[in-house]
Amino acid sequence: MLHIHNGDSSANTARESSIPGEHIAFRESLITGPTPADVSGEAWRRVRAQHLSEGYPADLDECAEDLRDQEKKLDSAAGYDEVVLWFEHDLFCQTNLLYLLNWFAQRELGNTKLRLICIGEFPGKEHFRGLGELNAGEMVSLFPDRQPVTPGQLKLGELAWQAYCSPNPDEIQSILDSDTSLLPFLDSALRAHLRRFPSTRNGLGRIEDTSLELIKGGAQTFIELFPQFAGAEPVYGLGDAQLWLALQQIGVGKQPLLTMENSHHAGQLTPDIARNAKLEITESGESVLRGEADQVELNGIDYWLGGVHLTPTNLWRWDGTSEAMVQMPGQ
Repeated sequence: MLHIHNGDSSANTARESSIPGEHIAFRESLITGPTPADVSGEAWRRVRAQHLSEGYPADLDECAEDLRDQEKKLDSAAGYDEVVLWFEHDLFCQTNLLYLLNWFAQRELGNTKLRLICIGEFPGKEHFRGLGELNAGEMVSLFPDRQPVTPGQLKLGELAWQAYCSPNPDEIQSILDSDTSLLPFLDSALRAHLRRFPSTRNGLGRIEDTSLELIKGGAQTFIELFPQFAGAEPVYGLGDAQLWLALQQIGVGKQPLLTMENSHHAGQLTPDIARNAKLEITESGESVLRGEADQVELNGIDYWLGGVHLTPTNLWRWDGTSEAMVQMPGQ
């Protein structure tokens, strides 16, 4: 039996439990960085390794090799009697789950049973964040309730992953307009993803907008900001490294929206930076929060959300009033 966990925390806990089988962590962060639709194989690994090596303390070649080894393990799934996917409700988990459902939808598993444990709450945990906060006994209690992954779930996962990787975010809206009940957390996760696009109001995505509001409200260091953000926006399931990347995007440019003192700004997040980096909203940041200025107009745009490469000539915005994507004229 092979268990695939969304992260090392839950995988390590499961190894200490009485749950039979081999436990591995799916090490990716598909919520961040490019996931281009027209790239596969070695080219895909290089694209993803480039992103991971820039956002985490890892060597580019080692990242690529780790991704290759991970794919080899996934390719070996047909050699197990059963494969169990352990995932949660938030966008971080759901994007990784969609990748795996798409992966298995394209492969012949023979007699291997594919099963899923995917939860959004747990008894006794009022503010459930994820499987990583459960102890061994609590994880064991979930094991008997694993459910077969149905052909319908595989198909929906495949279509949703293709939409996430599409250069046209309207593909995601098409998924949301369909019946997504076979994957109960997909709707809320994809809607949260669309809210990450720069808004028509001020050019900020939801993650950056909420972060600036919290900094303005008194979260003066990253170690203060991170738990406050997690409490305010649990649907994203961001780790500290992902939130740090979002802050870096609005801390640069001609008119940065925040200053990050003692941060070695271009570097990766470290415990020392988390404790000591002082965050302060700038005048430009204040203007953007009030909707009097626009982040894209102030500082331009060049980053990926799933398969969409946002640039001045390929600009999609989220209209929070109509709750729809709007493609802007090329600038």
